[in-house]
Amino acid sequence: ITQGTSEWHELRRGKVTASRVADILAKTKTGASASRQNYLIELALQRVTKTIEESYTNAAMEWGTQTEPQARVAYEVKTGNFVDQVAFIDHPTIAGFGCSPDGLVATDGLIEIKCPNSATHWSYIKANEPPQKYFIQMQAQMAVTGAKWCDFVSFDPRMPERSQLLIVNVPRDPEFILYMEAEIKQFLNEVEAEVNQMKGM
Repeated sequence: ITQGTSEWHELRRGKVTASRVADILAKTKTGASASRQNYLIELALQRVTKTIEESYTNAAMEWGTQTEPQARVAYEVKTGNFVDQVAFIDHPTIAGFGCSPDGLVATDGLIEIKCPNSATHWSYIKANEPPQKYFIQMQAQMAVTGAKWCDFVSFDPRMPERSQLLIVNVPRDPEFILYMEAEIKQFLNEVEAEVNQMKGM
């Protein structure tokens, strides 16, 4: 099953995925954020209606999807690591939570690829670390897969050669994962309660 296909969407339907865990953890001074509440309703609706609404895509997102295979090759050439592609992996103990990593590396690693616009790519290079939302995404992927590290990769072939590829190794953070998994379990309980409410139970 290839990422992005209807079969792939069906594997993920109604489940918390790593790329959205940042929404679950988003808090405001008064409590949960709007993005958390919106995601809760979105998953509840996916479970009740058994459908996934078409998601919005723009030119930048399409560029990212088209450029990802090139980024994967650039990473393999630079590191000598072979990347194995997978569709979707479920968490071993938390039902309704899983991830679609951009690749498995070696026996205990992952890769997370971003192909953003040039200004964003350059900001990643200058910071030399992933933004917090991607740190959370990678920790979520490590929680699901048991991986010990994840390489954050940003790639832009439009840049001068020396600035095209950024690789930042992010190690597993066990303390953060414990906190995150507890938050996800709580969130999934709330999704189930919302589903029951929608069904009039």
